[in-house]
Amino acid sequence: MGLAPDINEMLARARADLRMGVPIVLSGTVSIVAVAAESLSDARLSDVLKLDGTPVLALTGRRAQTLKAHVYDGNIARILVPPDATLNWLRALSDPADDLATPMKGPLRSKRDGNADAHRAAVHLCKSARLLPAALCVEVNSGITFAAENGLTCIPLMLAQPLLAERSTLHPVVQARLPIVSSESGRLHVYRPKDGGEEHYTMEIGRADRSKPVLARLHSACFTGDVMGSLKCDCGPQLRGALAQMGAEGSGVLLYLNQEGRGIGLANKMRAYALQSQGFDTVEANHRLGFEDDERDFRLGADILKSLGFSSVRLLTNNPEKIAMMEANGITVSERVPLKVGRNEHNTDYLDVKAKKSGHLF
Repeated sequence: MGLAPDINEMLARARADLRMGVPIVLSGTVSIVAVAAESLSDARLSDVLKLDGTPVLALTGRRAQTLKAHVYDGNIARILVPPDATLNWLRALSDPADDLATPMKGPLRSKRDGNADAHRAAVHLCKSARLLPAALCVEVNSGITFAAENGLTCIPLMLAQPLLAERSTLHPVVQARLPIVSSESGRLHVYRPKDGGEEHYTMEIGRADRSKPVLARLHSACFTGDVMGSLKCDCGPQLRGALAQMGAEGSGVLLYLNQEGRGIGLANKMRAYALQSQGFDTVEANHRLGFEDDERDFRLGADILKSLGFSSVRLLTNNPEKIAMMEANGITVSERVPLKVGRNEHNTDYLDVKAKKSGHLF
């Protein structure tokens, strides 16, 4: 292998470039130069529009539907960008913050011919970089040559596509004793993904018998609820309630996955909150941003449990999807343990929407 980065390392580099507003190149049957709409600058926009190819804004199908644009490429759309496009115009298509103030953004024309695999990968990378899922893209004749001439990260689609569809392998980094309020017999495990993404944590209470179902909680990080005590969700009370129950029983495992805002990141979660203030519910807000109802990957929890030696759980959850995921990935759920805490006047509508649209059991 030598000193050259492998495809995982190149993808991590590409995500970092996108976050900083640096274009990347995706090389395949059709090669494109792509830059995240959220981090795009006026100078870079001007340079992209000078390229020979026809520029398009690649958006998710969800966002395109909100914009009343045709979706010809399955789960994405390629909106044709006029030569006089401004940064404000691109941002308005990518970010729904001002949708109600300026609802008319068209007419928009969607490209329907040609291969869209590279554009789909660009949108996926924007998502995994925790940016708005929108990328300004222009086809180039030779992706490898263009990247080399401009000093850009070049991603070979043939190598990248299998990895974009899969979860990254998690490696244990360290574990240490950590007494907490709920139990003095706590131990924190840190896991790091091979793809350079965010670390995930596991709080083990006591020393559970690996031959029996362990009391477990699959908990997604929630800075606003877990740390700030937000009343807009029930995450903080669920976290503390789960740890208290494990402490009372003498053992348990809390899987703390860094998948803030149902996997869209804190900034996008705050965008969703702003949309909720305009009258949209939590699912509608995610769709307007261009995300699915839930972008989390619960399979990571099953991977961690197996690495710790567990094969069955009593799962503290109100979410049937977590149970289905565990069962599908080799972890037997012997019992669903309800976790009904944290309802208040600020989050009642939110919890009701989760029950009605996402099937949560309250």
